[in-house]
Amino acid sequence: MRTTQHSRRRFLKLLAAAGAQLVVLSGGGLAYAWRVEPDWLRVEQLDIPIVGLPAGLEGVRIAQISDLHAGPDLPPERLDSAMQTVAAMEPDLLVITGDWVTYDADDAFPAAKMVARWTPPGGTYAILGNHDHWTHPERVAEAIQSAGHVLLRNSHTLISLGKETLWLAGLDDVWERQQDLDAALAGIPDGAPIVLLVHEPDYADIVASDGRVALQLSGHSHGGQVRLPVLGSPVTPHLGTKYVSGLYQVRNRMWVYTNRGLGTVPPTVRFNCRPEITLITLRSALPQSGNPDPTTRPI
Repeated sequence: MRTTQHSRRRFLKLLAAAGAQLVVLSGGGLAYAWRVEPDWLRVEQLDIPIVGLPAGLEGVRIAQISDLHAGPDLPPERLDSAMQTVAAMEPDLLVITGDWVTYDADDAFPAAKMVARWTPPGGTYAILGNHDHWTHPERVAEAIQSAGHVLLRNSHTLISLGKETLWLAGLDDVWERQQDLDAALAGIPDGAPIVLLVHEPDYADIVASDGRVALQLSGHSHGGQVRLPVLGSPVTPHLGTKYVSGLYQVRNRMWVYTNRGLGTVPPTVRFNCRPEITLITLRSALPQSGNPDPTTRPI
């Protein structure tokens, strides 16, 4: 089992590699990447077709934020602006897909309280990420729950939305091998459409093989933070290299969406990779015929 110390070493190596990106972002480009784009929030809106979606859930809207990395690298104004944007969209529920903090678990307390200033009708739901585990997962969990959010750690909940209900599940962190997919889905009726929160997007291959989940929502990669012309994202984290950003279909049976996150990790720059709020609208879909396609297609 990977230890926290080994995980930190791997993370530091990633940071060293990321430093090479700064060579490209010289002069005015570096100033833009450091001072402008990290605060330039973008809302991504998309419809996702779900097989077997009850008629009463047609049009349900899920807002997703991820990777706050609360602390010295996330100005409170940025999080406040993001939450005002979420509130203005009036989604049915809000999900936060991990990495509340970077350096100090106690930074999660003010962040969780700021998120709680507005609560959608269906509630706010959260999972932990690798950085939450590298600080103090129980302390971060305390911050999330004390603010009134529902924390899902290898568990699920049934959300009432009008006359219908939606199954929402969440895994504990995959990088630290704390996930238990069977425990998270235990007791959910066969055939019920499931939305699953998983911090690390590349775990989608395992989830899709299981066959019970319709949609996985993830973060973790930050979209690479720097996306260069032609080259794409030169540096992506462990378990965030395959499904780096946006919407993918896995094995022709499950969707995975990777949010670029609100915050950053050092070097705290963004280039061609703006911080993101996602607004997902669920739509009903008919089952597809034929054998599952083993390929993964970005949409």
